[in-house]
Amino acid sequence: MDTLIAARAQMGVSLGFHIIFAALGIGLPLLLLIAEGLWLKTRAPHYRELARQWAKATALTFVVGAVSGTALSFELGLLWPNFMQFAGPTIGSAFTLEGFAFFIEAIFLGLYLYGRDRLSPRHHFLTTIPLALSGFASGILVMAANSWMQFPTRAAGGQLLLDPVAPFISPAWFHMSLHSSLSCFAATGFAAAGVYALGMLRGRHDAYHRSGLRIALAVAAVAAVLQPLSGDISARSVARIQPAKLAAMESVFATERGAPLLIGGWPDVENRTVHYAIRIPRGLSLLAHHDPNAEVTGLDRFARENWPNVVVTHVSFQIMVAIGFLLAALALLFWIVEWRGRQISPGLLRALLVASPLGFVALEAGWMVTEFGRQPWTINGTMRTSEAVTNVSGVWLTFTGFCILYAVLATVLPMLLRRLAQNRRTEHA
Repeated sequence: MDTLIAARAQMGVSLGFHIIFAALGIGLPLLLLIAEGLWLKTRAPHYRELARQWAKATALTFVVGAVSGTALSFELGLLWPNFMQFAGPTIGSAFTLEGFAFFIEAIFLGLYLYGRDRLSPRHHFLTTIPLALSGFASGILVMAANSWMQFPTRAAGGQLLLDPVAPFISPAWFHMSLHSSLSCFAATGFAAAGVYALGMLRGRHDAYHRSGLRIALAVAAVAAVLQPLSGDISARSVARIQPAKLAAMESVFATERGAPLLIGGWPDVENRTVHYAIRIPRGLSLLAHHDPNAEVTGLDRFARENWPNVVVTHVSFQIMVAIGFLLAALALLFWIVEWRGRQISPGLLRALLVASPLGFVALEAGWMVTEFGRQPWTINGTMRTSEAVTNVSGVWLTFTGFCILYAVLATVLPMLLRRLAQNRRTEHA
């Protein structure tokens, strides 16, 4: 296997695996905070039980995320030494701060877990606030480093800024952090909702399951409804600072005014067209520039060797958007039923169960848009991926080893989470 392909495959698998636990590390502490707060306010025992279960799940996913995150830190240096030599002093500030956030999260997770019967209820609740904030901060700080890779900050004269502050002033940081954070909350909320929907389908209509479903879908609904607004901000930002990525996302092969918005479709790169797509006239110009007659830059403005992978970027983008609207509609339907005071039908519960993994599918698809859309650059416009990779052969061996590691972790974690649920049912039988 070619070294570049093997290195990209290993990094892709590692990131694809880690992003699930990074998202849970952002979303689960918020669910925990809400449940603990509701117990403090109402003293209803099912809220405390929800908090206890979510705390255990947070601890398990935190450990697995720490393992995969540590692997990624080694891979950056071992697989991409030229990149780290050039950019390490610049992005190191973001990763250092992310490390501090990680340790703060670990400290307060420990205080929460071991302080349940040692701290007062109010102080025990207060430990969940820095726990949730530090998890949220970790994701934002990682996005600072990635945003600099997507759109490296430059001085007024066009010179690249290689400065520890540079990641935090990249114009891509805000929209990337906003969009990814909302995705993590939505994915975690729908995944948790699926657990309680399954329990209710099995006849467990107690306060524990009903409250778990409501809290999870409250977080998921807010995130899913805000996501299209975040997407609008992202689209306009990408059109301005990464026009090649936008062209690949929408398969715009030729620059044009009043560009249509494509729904679905399969790009035909050789013939520079898109088959089977639904076209909304002037839709892309309106979304990207808030002007139906605005010019949208096409791939024809870029050298062919600088094109992203159009097929992967376009299809991933379509999957992400489709799932996003589907989940938003499902969350709104649930809350309309709740608002009307009607019983949740088995059909709606089944829909929530089927949709429970889709938030993570959308998250992975969005990450593929972000990373494939930047290619063939590691640092956009500055360092190509082929220039950043190691010249050491045999990367395919470590790629195989990491695949086995992730397969083991992906098998063991669901078993442990299932054991947690079974132990709770045994204790309350």
